[in-house]
Amino acid sequence: MTVPAMAAPALTLTAPAKLNLFLHITGQRPDGYHELQTVFQLLDTGDELTFTPRDDDQLTLTVTGPQALDDVRDDDNLVLRAARLLRDSVDGATPGVDIELHKVLPAGGGLGGGSSDAATTLLALNHLWVLERSTDALAELGRQLGADVPVFVRGRSAWAEGVGERLTPLELASRWYLVIHPGLGVSTKAIFSHPQLTRDTPAITIAAFFAGPTRNDCQSLVRRLAEDVDKALIWLGNFGEAAMTGTGACVFAAFDSEAEAQAVKAKVPGEWQSFVARGVNQSPAWHQLEAARQSPAPD
Repeated sequence: MTVPAMAAPALTLTAPAKLNLFLHITGQRPDGYHELQTVFQLLDTGDELTFTPRDDDQLTLTVTGPQALDDVRDDDNLVLRAARLLRDSVDGATPGVDIELHKVLPAGGGLGGGSSDAATTLLALNHLWVLERSTDALAELGRQLGADVPVFVRGRSAWAEGVGERLTPLELASRWYLVIHPGLGVSTKAIFSHPQLTRDTPAITIAAFFAGPTRNDCQSLVRRLAEDVDKALIWLGNFGEAAMTGTGACVFAAFDSEAEAQAVKAKVPGEWQSFVARGVNQSPAWHQLEAARQSPAPD
């Protein structure tokens, strides 16, 4: 079949990781979803996706990288679901795309990898297909894929409420983070369905978050269920205020400089994965998209 031409020959974007700087669960709705408050801190590192046009209308996905697990390659992967969701919302044909996902963020780590990959796919194809969909429209599509997808679509570190979809952009202080993955995955569904999960934390204001203290309501439960997470928190606590992101399993601590974070990283036990990243207020994908928009169109 005949399909329209792409706006550019290829596009590579970073799908950034996130940290939950705190996580309060304030209630549970009748439909089973949880009301929460959190702050999403975006990082300057994450998975990488490359989108290359095809001469037909097929959508393909190849997964590479150290976290390219078999389930990531599944045909129902969030990347392909996002691409199909956007394509199905378009009147008329869209070009095919080969998508390569270089997967470095661990599954079940609480870093938002799958949600970020899906959001980055929506942003990239909106550009390549010249759809000119608004950020609001893309965020609404993303919400159908997962509660964390809209924050990555909007591309700002943010205060979040509801199930995570009500977002207020924040300007957060520049910090460096050491993130440790203790080598296991934690099921978000299992934690949120656990009878011992705290579900009645009083709501706070943004000002109260900045004044502190806050906590992650999932952390005490995950520590009891996952010994390795508990060990990582104890170890990292020797060097700073250690906390768990999301429902885990990754834990993190903030530092004032990259050198401080790297010095602690050098001491991380060999059986754990770790990386250092800078907290950013705007997603690197947004900067990359802006550069792509300013690039000369292909002949």
